[in-house]
Amino acid sequence: MLSAIAIIPSAPVLVPELGGAAVAELTAVVLAAAAVLPANWMAIGIDRADDVLDPDGPRSCGTFAGYGADVPVRLSPRGHDAPGPPVELPVCALLAAWVRGQVRPDASAQVCLYGWDHDAGTAVQHGRQLRAEIDRLPEPVGVLVVADGANTLTPAAPGGYEPGDADAQLALDDALADGDVSALTGLPPQIRGRVAFQVLAGLVEPGPRAAKELYRGAPFGVGYFVGAWQP
Repeated sequence: MLSAIAIIPSAPVLVPELGGAAVAELTAVVLAAAAVLPANWMAIGIDRADDVLDPDGPRSCGTFAGYGADVPVRLSPRGHDAPGPPVELPVCALLAAWVRGQVRPDASAQVCLYGWDHDAGTAVQHGRQLRAEIDRLPEPVGVLVVADGANTLTPAAPGGYEPGDADAQLALDDALADGDVSALTGLPPQIRGRVAFQVLAGLVEPGPRAAKELYRGAPFGVGYFVGAWQP
């Protein structure tokens, strides 16, 4: 049973050891959004290919060491500690694990990864399939969407500066703020997390019962949105 949805950026700077005071307010908003989720999470993010990370499996623990600080995280309180060096996890999985540990240490988070090159139709169908899987579960399930917008929004942006991409970011922000599933299916490739947002569209079609915007901005030239949807 789908209970609640939180939408957060895929941004390592949310971790205080990496972002510090500069993003403390944004981090607080992200944690507030995720705090409404029940103890059973499914996180949605993008990677090179489709994959699922089991919260109790051998790839359930990781670290932000590759981003500048050795902050260990796990996808559940029972997360598997394998001998040897930490497993390399995609940033969306690291963020899901870190947020879980901050707001619901008792929770478990399965991470559903989707290839970033899926077309809209495939992504939406993945969302429908995920919803069917969730609806078969008797306990409440919360979904955490971990994805960014455009990364080209200021001269200092990591993707270079493309002023025209501001329109794509505005369309994304408005769609997430309004719960506009149709607009999400038409997102352009400039949106880095396009596939994750289109999976979200399939998950909740024809739309959420309520949508709430908590934050929108581009503090590092990357579009960040934080919000909460009620299915």
